[in-house]
Amino acid sequence: MAGTILQVNVKSKVPDERGLPKYAVKHSYATKQGLDGDYNKFRQTKKKGNKDMAILVYPIETIQELNQEGWPVQPGDVGENLTVKGYAHDSFKVGQQYIAGNSTIEISLECDPCTNLGLLPYVGQKHIKTFMNTILHRRGWYARITKDGEIKPGDIFKLVQ
Repeated sequence: MAGTILQVNVKSKVPDERGLPKYAVKHSYATKQGLDGDYNKFRQTKKKGNKDMAILVYPIETIQELNQEGWPVQPGDVGENLTVKGYAHDSFKVGQQYIAGNSTIEISLECDPCTNLGLLPYVGQKHIKTFMNTILHRRGWYARITKDGEIKPGDIFKLVQ
């Protein structure tokens, strides 16, 4: 079974701004540090550049579920770098390797919801607790880059191990 990369998302380091949402780009190059043009303050400061958190992968299927539940989530909103199609959130497992464009990634850990999600206009402080509970175990998966390479929308996203 092969999936597809629907969108590649990054957000550069901007003083006094948080990392949500991330914005679509035409392509990016994945290295052990993450995607070119992307900055994740949490990963860089609190996690000291942890390479197990190089990118965040999020299925469009989860976004569609959230939309059906009344949350107008769009690709890039939850901070994911790769919005992918063809794999349900619960099909990902730590240690699985995927071809992502010309790169290879390995799923390293599940991403927990954080209060930065309150920056999304449809969440805000009024709904942050509800939204965090809603996406608990549906926030996406962190991955390390095991082979550097270019990634762009339309590229293959395929389980290899």
